Amino acid sequence: MPVPDPFREGLARGWTTHNGAQLTQDLTLEADVAIIGSGAGGGTTAEILSAAGYKVLLIEEGPLKTSHDFKLLEDQAYTSLYQEGLGRMSKDGAITILQGRAVGGTTLINWTSSFRTPDQTLQHWAAEHQVKGHSPAEMAPWFEQMEQRLGVAPWFIPPNANNDVIRKGCEQLGYSWHVIPRNVRGCWNLGYCGMGCPTNAKQSMLVTTIPATLDKGGVLLYLARAERLILKNDVVVGLECLAMDERCVAPNGRRITVKARHYVLAGGGINSPALLLRSDAPDPHRRLGKRTFLHLVNTSAGQFDEIINPFYGAPQSIYSDHFQWQDGTTGRMSYKLEVPPLHPALAATLLGGFGSESAAHMGQLPHTHAMLALLRDGFHPDSPGGSVELRSDGTPVLDYPVSPYAWDGVRRAFHSMAEIQFAGGAKAVMPVHSDARYVKTLAEARSLIDGLDLALYRTRLASAHVMGGCAMGEDRQTAVADSLGRHHQLSNLSIHDGSLFPTSIGANPQLSVYGLTAKLATSLAERLRNP
Repeated sequence: MPVPDPFREGLARGWTTHNGAQLTQDLTLEADVAIIGSGAGGGTTAEILSAAGYKVLLIEEGPLKTSHDFKLLEDQAYTSLYQEGLGRMSKDGAITILQGRAVGGTTLINWTSSFRTPDQTLQHWAAEHQVKGHSPAEMAPWFEQMEQRLGVAPWFIPPNANNDVIRKGCEQLGYSWHVIPRNVRGCWNLGYCGMGCPTNAKQSMLVTTIPATLDKGGVLLYLARAERLILKNDVVVGLECLAMDERCVAPNGRRITVKARHYVLAGGGINSPALLLRSDAPDPHRRLGKRTFLHLVNTSAGQFDEIINPFYGAPQSIYSDHFQWQDGTTGRMSYKLEVPPLHPALAATLLGGFGSESAAHMGQLPHTHAMLALLRDGFHPDSPGGSVELRSDGTPVLDYPVSPYAWDGVRRAFHSMAEIQFAGGAKAVMPVHSDARYVKTLAEARSLIDGLDLALYRTRLASAHVMGGCAMGEDRQTAVADSLGRHHQLSNLSIHDGSLFPTSIGANPQLSVYGLTAKLATSLAERLRNP
């Protein structure tokens, strides 16, 4: 029996949507609030504002794909659901950046890990970045509201063999570990979350807030790239969008003009600053696109005698923060340890090698485990992050130098991961680096890791978490928006996404964005009613 597709049922009921690829002429749309981006920030904001009675227009650059389209095939998913067809990279090409680009944004293709913003991070923002009103106590009710809305709860099913390595290794070593909360309802435990959920169990914006918005009379515009805000004095008076072709590769020549009372930017840590840069938005203190942070990720592979099958089961269900706050908030670069799923194309890219070496890696895939470290950037003077720039065609790129401070974190993370993998039963471990190979003892691994040339391109680096670039804070000289997401110079523009974070957060960011934007959108709904 086929799984119901509630989004298609809603379209059949008469939801109002516009497909930019199918426009035969230019289009003008009007709304109370135009929201640019349909991921965690945009979707949450849209639901709250439409429930408050405002006419909402939700604008998405990517395509509309629903559960009916999700076939668990990497080639289809990566090309259609990810920014730049999974080809988004840092300016130098050394860091792969995984971000969603479809209706639902990254919430459509993430691995469901849902953490509240760590208390230490919120306290650091208040003390160092003049963020007001976001203490752990003030944020708790907003996190709780969104946890209930999106089914966030610790995953009660035993971890798959891939995730169980962290548990076993940490228990052997006396390190702390915990179960990851996931935003799912009735999950089938398939393990293909990164390709779109075919059963609608993942509580992404596609199956929660966006349908709620459309049920309230909201409008969805997709395959439309927000190109430029039209500014007059300190007010946004319009938005120009370019309709995209069906593959979302190039504009198709049609234009969409949007007129709204208020504009909300929710395109994420690269696209939000880029739109403001393209629009020549006021930036008197040169803060726009600066202090953009990744959780830089490095990886360690392990081989096991037993079957791991790292492509099945909930992709992330166990984590360790044992190394996260050891040096306090501002010491050496620290890291959270988690496990990625390894589907064939992802594994072939990650494990590297050519010819017989690559074939051997893939032949061993059912016995292979991987662990990753999320490096917490932005808390120390030596970790200033990167900056968003525009290419000659106006598309954004993130320039992200890797500092000696960060490389030190990468090396220590390699050590921690190898230690836990061997303690968890690995027969061989390999830091994922061009000059590394599988070694059979921890002593060999330590010697290998200490000798690695940690250089760009040789060390395989990636990130799925982009934060900052439009930092919030009360000081106009250091922040782009205030603590309520209001742009410091443009009176009818708010920013509701992870670009507001003054640093990275040290945890998978989706719940941080949900909680933050629920608070900001509720405040915005009140302000629009009582200017």
